[in-house]
Order: sequence, then C-alpha cells, then structure tokens
Amino acid sequence: MAYREEVDEKLRNLAKPPGSLGLLEKQAKQIFLAWGEMYRELKPKHIIFAADNGIVRSGAAAQLSEITYLQTKNMVDGLAAVSCFCDYNGIPYEVVDVGIDSEDAVGLDYKIRRRTRDFAVEPAMTADEVRRAMDIGGERVSLAVKEGFNLLSFGEMGIGNTTTSAAVLTALAPAHAALIAGYGSSRGNYKLLRRKEALITKALKKYGGAMKTPVDVLQHVGGFDLAAICGAMLACADRHIPFYADGFITAAALVCAVRINDGVRQYALLSHMSCEAGMAVALRLIGMDESQIPIHGEFSLGEGTGAVLAVSLMQSMMYAIWHMGTLDGVNEEAERKNRRKIPKKIKRKRMNERFAEWDAF
Repeated sequence: MAYREEVDEKLRNLAKPPGSLGLLEKQAKQIFLAWGEMYRELKPKHIIFAADNGIVRSGAAAQLSEITYLQTKNMVDGLAAVSCFCDYNGIPYEVVDVGIDSEDAVGLDYKIRRRTRDFAVEPAMTADEVRRAMDIGGERVSLAVKEGFNLLSFGEMGIGNTTTSAAVLTALAPAHAALIAGYGSSRGNYKLLRRKEALITKALKKYGGAMKTPVDVLQHVGGFDLAAICGAMLACADRHIPFYADGFITAAALVCAVRINDGVRQYALLSHMSCEAGMAVALRLIGMDESQIPIHGEFSLGEGTGAVLAVSLMQSMMYAIWHMGTLDGVNEEAERKNRRKIPKKIKRKRMNERFAEWDAF
C-alpha cells in the first residue's frame, strides 16, 4: 500500500462518521504527508520574529515605534498573549530580534540593523540585508529541526508591519488589483488608512521597475520580520516540516515564499482569518481561500496568537488519531454481540452504511 493510501486508511478507520472532524482531519493528513511518515508525537515550536519599520517615520502608524521594543520584551518575559497561549498549551517558543530599534537585543540577538529604512525615501533594505534576514529565518528552522521539533508556527512583532505587508502584497498582485492596505491596529482610523495607501502608491511607482522578484519586493518595501519569516517557510519546505502561518503579516510572507518555491504550499497550514482586508487577497494569490481556515475569531493581534491556537487544536486531533477506537474495532464488537450468522463482509458493510447515514443526517 502506498504511503498516501496508508494515511487515508488511518483517518478513514477512526471510529466516527467519515470526514466529520473537517479541517482538522485535512490538516492532519497534510502534516502526515509533509513528514513522509506518521509520527505518533507532535513536537511543536513557535518562532516570533521582531523588527521595527522605517516607514513609521512617514506616518504609517498611529502608535510609537517604541511599542515594538516594549511588547517584544513582554513576550520574552512571558507577559504577552502569545506567551500565555504557548505556556498554557506547553508549546516552546522563542523571540528573534532581527531589527528592533534599540541598543540592546530583545530575545535572541540576530539584529541586522536598528529598523529598516523608510521606503518612502529609499529602499527598506539592501540586497545583502534582505538575504541576511531570510538566512536568519532558515537558520532558526534548521536549529529547531535539530532539536527534534516537527511542527513549527510563526509570529511577528513590529509597529508598521501591516503597511509593509500591504505594500508587498500590492506589488505582487496583478496590475489591476486594488490597494490592499488595512487599518492595522488603528481600526476605524480612516485618515491613517488613506495615508498608508498614499505611501504604498508612491513607493510602487518609485520602485516598480526594480521589483522583478519576490526578494526584490521584500528588499524595497518589506520588513526584516517579513523576510525572516519568508526564509523560515522556505527552509520548512526544504526540511519537510509543516508549519502554521498566523494572520495577515505571515500571509504576506507566505505569498513571497510560494512565489519563490511553489512547493512551500504543501507544508503551509492556515490558522485564522485576520481582520485585515488584505488577508483574503493574500490567500487567493497562492490558490487558497477562507474555507481552509479553522479559526474565524476576528483576531487582529499578531504575535502568532492564532497560529498557536491552531497548533493546540492539532495537538488534540493528533492525540485522538492515536487513541480513538477504530471502525474495525466497532465492527468486531458489533459482530461479537450479534448472534446472527451474518457474513463478516455484510456486517462491515452495514456498519459503514450506518455511519454514512449518521454523516448525512
């Protein structure tokens, strides 16, 4: 029996109506296929990349850039929402400083420079800097694999990164697509939204001719966090490690990664539907949609909070896969109790028909 058929049989034989656990079954199958074998133990890790964005200096955010430092420190100290979610669910996590605007590093010190440049004035990164950010993402994935983790999830922190993400997606979208900017953490601030759209429009006109590849786009209008997550996703595909994307920012990184290597899609799991307008656009750019997302909770926090909750759901699903009864077991018990001399094949057929009727109901 081929491996894919073994996976299908494992899920089909669980003691429940076929397909009744919906997306959890589909994502479990995707994880098994990504691994290439059915490991009994799920070993997740969450990785958060943090950096400041120079575009904030041109008025792309209502919040002060210092919040990046303060909130990232909360993550390291276990006081942020994502830290609490990870701790409660027993999911190890790490915070990687790839460009926070501070003298000291917060978390793991991979600081490329103190924030990207203001892309309203000049490209956000040099060619060397964007490659370094992508390499850092790959390095953290490689180390996680060596440590024995087999499922990763990604989060981010950086004031202004909804603007960089919108700029990246708009640059990668078809020429006729509308602007993808959203409110970010300033919901209802229409004036700020118009400001973000103006900054993105100007930048795309300024750098359009130079942005021929996804890496070029990241370099000119992206952020260190976006580039690092993109590099991490590419490394996951190379290492056959499935991963959960979070919301809008990680979706932008995912689009870049898929455009670089279409095989990344086989390893990418969606977690929640972000409130940002560009989320649906990002999914469609890589042939995905909202029907593949298990959590519709109106999240807009970032940090990887949605991704961590999706991992916790998958932990429950994987436990069930290896501890549930089976249809074979149910049929055997029914046969033992049934004194009538009915051939085994007929009994199995009748039991499956009952489950099919249950599912239809």
